[in-house]
Amino acid sequence: MLRTSCLMKSLLTSLLFLCALSLPPNASAARPNILFILVDDLGYMDIGANNPDTFYETPNIDRLAAEGMRFTDGYAANPVCSPTRYSIMTGKYPSRVDATNFFSGTRGGRFKSAPLHDDMPLAEITLAEALKRGGYHTFFAGKWHLGPTEEFWPEHQGFDVNKGGWKHGGPWGGGKYFSPYANPRLEDGPKGEHLPIRLANETMRFIEEHKDGPFLAYLSFYSVHTPLLTRPDLRKKYEEKAKRLGLIGKEEFADEEQVWPDAKARQVRILQKHSVYAGMMETMDTAVGMVLGKLKSLGLDEKTVVCFMSDNGGLSTSEGSPTSNLPLRGGKGWIYEGGIREPYLIKWPGVTKPGSVSSAPVCSIDFYPTLVEIAGIKIDHAIDGVSLVPTLKSGEVPGRDALYWHYPHYSNQGGFPGGAIRMGDWKLVERYEDGRAHLYNLKTDLGEKNDLSKQNAERVRQMRARLHAWYRDVDAKFLQAKDGESPWQPERQ
Repeated sequence: MLRTSCLMKSLLTSLLFLCALSLPPNASAARPNILFILVDDLGYMDIGANNPDTFYETPNIDRLAAEGMRFTDGYAANPVCSPTRYSIMTGKYPSRVDATNFFSGTRGGRFKSAPLHDDMPLAEITLAEALKRGGYHTFFAGKWHLGPTEEFWPEHQGFDVNKGGWKHGGPWGGGKYFSPYANPRLEDGPKGEHLPIRLANETMRFIEEHKDGPFLAYLSFYSVHTPLLTRPDLRKKYEEKAKRLGLIGKEEFADEEQVWPDAKARQVRILQKHSVYAGMMETMDTAVGMVLGKLKSLGLDEKTVVCFMSDNGGLSTSEGSPTSNLPLRGGKGWIYEGGIREPYLIKWPGVTKPGSVSSAPVCSIDFYPTLVEIAGIKIDHAIDGVSLVPTLKSGEVPGRDALYWHYPHYSNQGGFPGGAIRMGDWKLVERYEDGRAHLYNLKTDLGEKNDLSKQNAERVRQMRARLHAWYRDVDAKFLQAKDGESPWQPERQ
């Protein structure tokens, strides 16, 4: 079955290559290399470039921000990992294929969650496939989480090399940050070898072997996802830092809303001081610096576009709650800003002004059209993202007036099933259990504390109409009845 499916995809890829790919004359001389760095569960406020007061130390990421463009309003397409990873790989909203939760999260609550499709279909033309057809060598390292079986892993989705597994906690005993990893695509190293450093070394090796380019190196860290593990020396370093800064004994948590029946009040972290998480942050940042350093040593730093992002917001309401996203509300698993606003950096040497900042709302769906345009590759299939090339060149705002979110699930982190739309400074949040809507002005209320829906009834009506039209466009699925009780459903006209 696996061999047949992969053969069919190979034939389809060849046909699409002949029919869909178009390269301008002499494109090979101008095509830059691409390094895409994705961090797991990294919060917007975790990096120094976004938060000068962060407890964590991220000098290499901050340097990358200083060398490229930092997007203050960069979003993930979903508040959990797999859907956002799908959106990066395809340029599409994950609701189009019902990939709306992590694979395979089916937890219910008051109602049954919406149906979940838990793989990235092989028919998708991924970012790696598009670039590969344009002559790029393609490499993947780290966490995939886009299909539970080998048939859907990176080597069957456009990547020449796959150094990683599909997710933490797999049947091989994933989730180990120190060797032996017992990972299906990453041989164990010396006992005690640190996983982020190993992934950096694998990426550096690929870059060295393909320095004549062009290449796509996709470095997808397992960090800083749980389990919370770091080296003892780094833990001690940050314990001492917390003492030095007077953080010991300060209030660390506050109550957050609770969607689980008969559960104790959920708490959200409001203070960054977690020493183990800080150590994980430092190691991840060190690994980023290693790869960027390799580009420089090979003379490739001015020939390589670098993208940096997280797949969802920082983990602040569950599973150890290691970080705080304040002033953003909520975190991973929530459609509030803390769950979907991400570190979002792009460096395009010779094009993007170093240290430039854009406040244009952008999304993970935008990387695909941006990178294929930079590579000089034309695609003829429909996607949802818009190219950020004009923004990177001149600061021009992307040509759209709304971004959308759809999360018809009860998150492991306590988040409620809901949808959202952002138009300008306004964000509307819609709850799927009962249809309640809340309206926030992000310019004046980044923390989403002041619901302005009653004072702006007409704006709410207009934004809900736009959101519901989008639901129809992507064929969004919603909560299902449970124990004879039916949830709210959006209008379908």
